[in-house]
Amino acid sequence: MNITLTGASGFIGNALITRLKAEGHQLYLLGRSAPKDPSLKFAKWDALGSALPPADSIAGADAIIHLAGEPVAQRWSDEIKRKIRDSRINGTRRLVDAIEAAGDKWPKILIAGSAIGYYGNRGDDVVTEASKPGKGFLPDVCVAWETAALSASNCGVRVVCVRTGIVLGRDGGALAQMLPIFRMGAGGRVGSGKQWMSWIHLDDLVEIFLLALHTETLRGPINGTCPSPATNADVTSVLASVIHRPAAMSVPEFGLKMLYGEMAQILIEGQRVIPEVALHAGYRFKYTDLRTALASVV
Repeated sequence: MNITLTGASGFIGNALITRLKAEGHQLYLLGRSAPKDPSLKFAKWDALGSALPPADSIAGADAIIHLAGEPVAQRWSDEIKRKIRDSRINGTRRLVDAIEAAGDKWPKILIAGSAIGYYGNRGDDVVTEASKPGKGFLPDVCVAWETAALSASNCGVRVVCVRTGIVLGRDGGALAQMLPIFRMGAGGRVGSGKQWMSWIHLDDLVEIFLLALHTETLRGPINGTCPSPATNADVTSVLASVIHRPAAMSVPEFGLKMLYGEMAQILIEGQRVIPEVALHAGYRFKYTDLRTALASVV
Protein backbone atom coordinates (compact mmCIF):
# COMPACT_ATOMS: atom_id res chain seq x y z
CA MET A 1 0.00 0.00 0.00
CA ASN A 2 0.98 3.63 -0.47
CA ILE A 3 0.75 5.18 3.00
CA THR A 4 1.14 8.84 3.92
CA LEU A 5 2.25 9.42 7.50
CA THR A 6 2.22 12.72 9.38
CA GLY A 7 4.08 13.24 12.65
CA ALA A 8 6.54 10.59 11.52
CA SER A 9 9.47 11.96 13.51
CA GLY A 10 7.77 11.30 16.83
CA PHE A 11 8.12 8.36 19.22
CA ILE A 12 5.14 6.45 17.80
CA GLY A 13 5.77 7.56 14.22
CA ASN A 14 9.29 6.14 14.17
CA ALA A 15 8.07 2.77 15.42
CA LEU A 16 5.31 2.74 12.80
CA ILE A 17 7.79 3.48 10.01
CA THR A 18 9.87 0.44 10.97
CA ARG A 19 6.81 -1.82 11.10
CA LEU A 20 5.23 -0.53 7.88
CA LYS A 21 8.51 -0.84 5.97
CA ALA A 22 8.79 -4.43 7.20
CA GLU A 23 5.38 -5.12 5.67
CA GLY A 24 6.58 -3.73 2.35
CA HIS A 25 4.45 -0.57 2.23
CA GLN A 26 5.56 2.54 0.34
CA LEU A 27 5.75 5.52 2.69
CA TYR A 28 5.36 9.25 2.11
CA LEU A 29 6.27 11.24 5.23
CA LEU A 30 4.94 14.72 6.04
CA GLY A 31 6.52 16.83 8.76
CA ARG A 32 8.65 19.78 9.76
CA SER A 33 12.00 17.99 9.47
CA ALA A 34 13.30 15.42 7.01
CA PRO A 35 13.73 11.79 8.16
CA LYS A 36 17.15 10.30 8.81
CA ASP A 37 16.51 7.69 6.12
CA PRO A 38 17.04 9.48 2.77
CA SER A 39 15.28 6.69 0.88
CA LEU A 40 11.91 7.70 2.33
CA LYS A 41 9.81 10.14 0.36
CA PHE A 42 9.30 13.35 2.34
CA ALA A 43 7.65 16.75 2.06
CA LYS A 44 7.51 19.59 4.57
CA TRP A 45 4.14 20.20 6.15
CA ASP A 46 3.39 21.91 9.45
CA ALA A 47 0.09 21.09 11.15
CA LEU A 48 0.21 24.57 12.71
CA GLY A 49 0.62 26.26 9.35
CA SER A 50 -2.06 27.41 6.94
CA ALA A 51 -1.08 25.30 3.93
CA LEU A 52 -2.75 22.08 2.88
CA PRO A 53 -0.62 18.94 2.64
CA PRO A 54 0.97 18.44 -0.82
CA ALA A 55 -1.63 17.21 -3.31
CA ASP A 56 0.43 14.19 -4.37
CA SER A 57 0.73 13.00 -0.76
CA ILE A 58 -3.06 12.63 -0.67
CA ALA A 59 -4.08 11.68 -4.20
CA GLY A 60 -1.45 8.94 -4.40
CA ALA A 61 -2.20 7.39 -1.02
CA ASP A 62 -4.18 4.27 -0.23
CA ALA A 63 -4.14 5.21 3.46
CA ILE A 64 -3.19 8.15 5.66
CA ILE A 65 -1.96 7.84 9.24
CA HIS A 66 -2.19 11.22 10.93
CA LEU A 67 -0.14 11.69 14.12
CA ALA A 68 0.99 15.32 13.92
CA GLY A 69 0.38 17.49 16.98
CA GLU A 70 2.07 19.73 19.53
CA PRO A 71 3.33 17.68 22.53
CA VAL A 72 0.95 17.71 25.50
CA ALA A 73 3.54 16.78 28.14
CA GLN A 74 4.89 20.26 28.86
CA ARG A 75 3.92 23.20 31.05
CA TRP A 76 0.82 24.80 29.58
CA SER A 77 0.67 28.49 28.85
CA ASP A 78 -2.08 30.11 26.81
CA GLU A 79 0.20 29.89 23.77
CA ILE A 80 1.04 26.22 24.34
CA LYS A 81 -2.64 25.39 24.77
CA ARG A 82 -3.36 27.19 21.50
CA LYS A 83 -0.69 25.11 19.74
CA ILE A 84 -2.01 21.87 21.26
CA ARG A 85 -5.51 22.71 20.10
CA ASP A 86 -4.75 24.20 16.68
CA SER A 87 -2.17 21.62 15.61
CA ARG A 88 -4.71 18.86 16.18
CA ILE A 89 -8.01 20.41 15.19
CA ASN A 90 -7.03 22.87 12.45
CA GLY A 91 -4.25 20.59 11.20
CA THR A 92 -6.73 17.72 10.83
CA ARG A 93 -9.24 19.98 9.12
CA ARG A 94 -6.63 21.00 6.55
CA LEU A 95 -5.78 17.36 5.99
CA VAL A 96 -9.44 16.56 5.37
CA ASP A 97 -9.71 19.59 3.06
CA ALA A 98 -6.86 18.11 1.04
CA ILE A 99 -8.66 14.75 0.93
CA GLU A 100 -11.80 16.46 -0.37
CA ALA A 101 -9.75 18.32 -2.97
CA ALA A 102 -8.35 15.02 -4.25
CA GLY A 103 -11.73 14.14 -5.74
CA ASP A 104 -12.15 10.47 -6.62
CA LYS A 105 -8.44 9.88 -5.89
CA TRP A 106 -8.86 10.19 -2.12
CA PRO A 107 -7.50 7.45 0.16
CA LYS A 108 -9.55 4.51 1.37
CA ILE A 109 -8.71 5.00 5.04
CA LEU A 110 -7.66 7.72 7.46
CA ILE A 111 -6.25 6.57 10.80
CA ALA A 112 -6.08 9.60 13.05
CA GLY A 113 -4.40 9.95 16.39
CA SER A 114 -6.42 10.79 19.46
CA ALA A 115 -5.91 10.24 23.20
CA ILE A 116 -7.56 8.74 26.25
CA GLY A 117 -7.67 12.32 27.50
CA TYR A 118 -11.01 12.17 25.66
CA TYR A 119 -12.53 10.58 28.77
CA GLY A 120 -11.31 13.15 31.29
CA ASN A 121 -10.94 12.23 34.96
CA ARG A 122 -13.11 9.16 35.62
CA GLY A 123 -11.89 7.95 39.01
CA ASP A 124 -12.37 4.19 39.36
CA ASP A 125 -15.01 3.96 36.63
CA VAL A 126 -14.20 1.59 33.76
CA VAL A 127 -14.46 3.32 30.39
CA THR A 128 -14.59 1.91 26.87
CA GLU A 129 -14.94 3.38 23.40
CA ALA A 130 -18.69 3.68 24.05
CA SER A 131 -18.19 5.96 27.07
CA LYS A 132 -19.03 9.65 26.85
CA PRO A 133 -16.31 12.30 26.78
CA GLY A 134 -15.23 14.06 29.93
CA LYS A 135 -15.08 17.79 30.62
CA GLY A 136 -12.14 20.14 30.42
CA PHE A 137 -9.45 21.29 28.04
CA LEU A 138 -8.14 17.91 26.84
CA PRO A 139 -11.54 16.21 26.46
CA ASP A 140 -12.76 19.22 24.47
CA VAL A 141 -9.67 19.09 22.24
CA CYS A 142 -10.06 15.35 21.67
CA VAL A 143 -13.75 15.65 20.78
CA ALA A 144 -13.07 18.39 18.22
CA TRP A 145 -9.98 16.54 16.94
CA GLU A 146 -11.96 13.35 16.30
CA THR A 147 -14.87 15.28 14.81
CA ALA A 148 -12.51 16.88 12.30
CA ALA A 149 -11.07 13.49 11.34
CA LEU A 150 -14.47 11.80 11.09
CA SER A 151 -15.64 14.43 8.61
CA ALA A 152 -13.52 12.61 6.00
CA SER A 153 -16.19 9.90 6.05
CA ASN A 154 -18.31 12.30 3.97
CA CYS A 155 -15.96 11.40 1.10
CA GLY A 156 -16.45 7.69 1.70
CA VAL A 157 -13.15 7.38 3.58
CA ARG A 158 -13.07 4.84 6.41
CA VAL A 159 -11.95 6.72 9.52
CA VAL A 160 -10.47 5.22 12.68
CA CYS A 161 -9.40 7.33 15.68
CA VAL A 162 -6.80 5.66 17.93
CA ARG A 163 -7.18 6.93 21.50
CA THR A 164 -3.65 6.37 22.75
CA GLY A 165 -2.86 5.78 26.41
CA ILE A 166 0.47 5.91 28.28
CA VAL A 167 2.98 4.32 25.92
CA LEU A 168 5.84 2.21 27.32
CA GLY A 169 8.79 1.96 24.98
CA ARG A 170 12.50 2.65 24.64
CA ASP A 171 13.79 6.15 23.98
CA GLY A 172 10.54 8.03 24.40
CA GLY A 173 7.08 8.21 25.90
CA ALA A 174 6.40 8.27 29.63
CA LEU A 175 9.51 6.29 30.56
CA ALA A 176 11.84 8.85 29.01
CA GLN A 177 10.81 11.22 31.81
CA MET A 178 10.40 8.65 34.58
CA LEU A 179 13.52 6.49 34.23
CA PRO A 180 16.22 9.09 35.01
CA ILE A 181 14.46 9.95 38.26
CA PHE A 182 13.91 6.32 39.25
CA ARG A 183 17.48 5.33 38.42
CA MET A 184 18.67 7.96 40.89
CA GLY A 185 16.51 6.32 43.54
CA ALA A 186 14.24 9.36 43.72
CA GLY A 187 11.15 7.79 42.15
CA GLY A 188 7.80 7.18 43.75
CA ARG A 189 4.09 7.63 43.44
CA VAL A 190 2.47 10.82 42.21
CA GLY A 191 -0.07 12.40 44.53
CA SER A 192 -2.24 9.74 46.15
CA GLY A 193 -1.01 7.06 43.73
CA LYS A 194 -4.58 5.83 43.41
CA GLN A 195 -5.13 7.34 39.95
CA TRP A 196 -5.35 4.85 37.10
CA MET A 197 -2.69 4.72 34.39
CA SER A 198 -3.97 3.09 31.21
CA TRP A 199 -0.72 1.92 29.66
CA ILE A 200 0.27 0.07 26.51
CA HIS A 201 3.55 -1.35 25.25
CA LEU A 202 4.76 0.40 22.10
CA ASP A 203 4.79 -2.90 20.19
CA ASP A 204 1.09 -3.42 20.93
CA LEU A 205 0.20 0.15 20.00
CA VAL A 206 1.89 -0.23 16.62
CA GLU A 207 -0.05 -3.46 16.05
CA ILE A 208 -3.32 -1.68 16.89
CA PHE A 209 -2.58 0.83 14.13
CA LEU A 210 -1.94 -2.13 11.81
CA LEU A 211 -5.19 -3.73 12.99
CA ALA A 212 -7.05 -0.54 12.07
CA LEU A 213 -5.28 -0.43 8.71
CA HIS A 214 -6.12 -3.98 7.70
CA THR A 215 -9.57 -4.54 9.30
CA GLU A 216 -12.16 -3.07 6.97
CA THR A 217 -14.96 -3.37 9.52
CA LEU A 218 -13.26 -1.06 12.04
CA ARG A 219 -14.53 2.51 12.08
CA GLY A 220 -14.61 5.25 14.71
CA PRO A 221 -12.70 5.14 18.01
CA ILE A 222 -10.39 2.36 19.18
CA ASN A 223 -8.57 2.55 22.50
CA GLY A 224 -4.80 2.24 22.25
CA THR A 225 -4.40 0.76 25.73
CA CYS A 226 -3.82 -2.74 27.10
CA PRO A 227 -6.64 -4.60 28.92
CA SER A 228 -4.96 -4.32 32.34
CA PRO A 229 -4.62 -0.70 33.51
CA ALA A 230 -2.75 -0.16 36.77
CA THR A 231 -2.72 2.48 39.47
CA ASN A 232 0.10 4.99 39.63
CA ALA A 233 1.29 3.38 42.86
CA ASP A 234 1.49 -0.03 41.17
CA VAL A 235 3.34 1.36 38.14
CA THR A 236 5.94 3.13 40.25
CA SER A 237 6.41 0.13 42.53
CA VAL A 238 6.87 -2.31 39.65
CA LEU A 239 9.20 0.03 37.75
CA ALA A 240 11.39 0.48 40.82
CA SER A 241 11.50 -3.28 41.33
CA VAL A 242 12.44 -3.95 37.71
CA ILE A 243 15.43 -1.58 37.83
CA HIS A 244 16.31 -2.56 41.43
CA ARG A 245 15.86 0.86 42.96
CA PRO A 246 13.75 2.08 45.89
CA ALA A 247 10.52 3.97 45.31
CA ALA A 248 10.08 5.53 48.71
CA MET A 249 9.69 9.09 47.48
CA SER A 250 6.38 10.70 46.56
CA VAL A 251 5.54 13.80 44.60
CA PRO A 252 2.86 15.95 46.27
CA GLU A 253 0.13 17.43 44.14
CA PHE A 254 1.11 21.02 44.98
CA GLY A 255 4.66 20.32 43.76
CA LEU A 256 3.37 19.06 40.43
CA LYS A 257 1.13 22.08 40.04
CA MET A 258 4.06 24.40 40.73
CA LEU A 259 6.16 22.58 38.13
CA TYR A 260 3.61 21.92 35.38
CA GLY A 261 0.72 24.27 36.12
CA GLU A 262 -2.60 23.18 34.65
CA MET A 263 -1.00 20.21 32.86
CA ALA A 264 -0.38 18.60 36.27
CA GLN A 265 -4.03 17.50 36.31
CA ILE A 266 -3.16 14.83 33.72
CA LEU A 267 -0.70 13.29 36.18
CA ILE A 268 -2.94 13.64 39.22
CA GLU A 269 -6.09 12.35 37.57
CA GLY A 270 -6.57 9.26 35.41
CA GLN A 271 -8.75 6.92 33.43
CA ARG A 272 -9.35 3.18 33.73
CA VAL A 273 -9.60 2.37 30.04
CA ILE A 274 -10.39 -1.00 28.44
CA PRO A 275 -9.68 -1.59 24.69
CA GLU A 276 -13.02 -3.23 24.00
CA VAL A 277 -12.94 -2.67 20.22
CA ALA A 278 -9.50 -4.24 19.75
CA LEU A 279 -10.46 -7.22 21.92
CA HIS A 280 -13.72 -7.77 20.02
CA ALA A 281 -11.75 -7.57 16.74
CA GLY A 282 -9.68 -10.51 17.97
CA TYR A 283 -6.43 -8.73 18.77
CA ARG A 284 -4.24 -10.63 21.21
CA PHE A 285 -2.02 -8.32 23.20
CA LYS A 286 1.65 -9.25 23.50
CA TYR A 287 1.96 -7.43 26.83
CA THR A 288 -0.78 -7.45 29.44
CA ASP A 289 1.47 -7.94 32.48
CA LEU A 290 3.02 -4.67 33.63
CA ARG A 291 6.22 -6.23 35.00
CA THR A 292 6.87 -8.11 31.75
CA ALA A 293 6.21 -4.99 29.70
CA LEU A 294 8.54 -2.80 31.77
CA ALA A 295 11.26 -5.45 31.86
CA SER A 296 11.20 -5.68 28.05
CA VAL A 297 11.75 -1.93 27.79
CA VAL A 298 14.25 -1.05 30.55
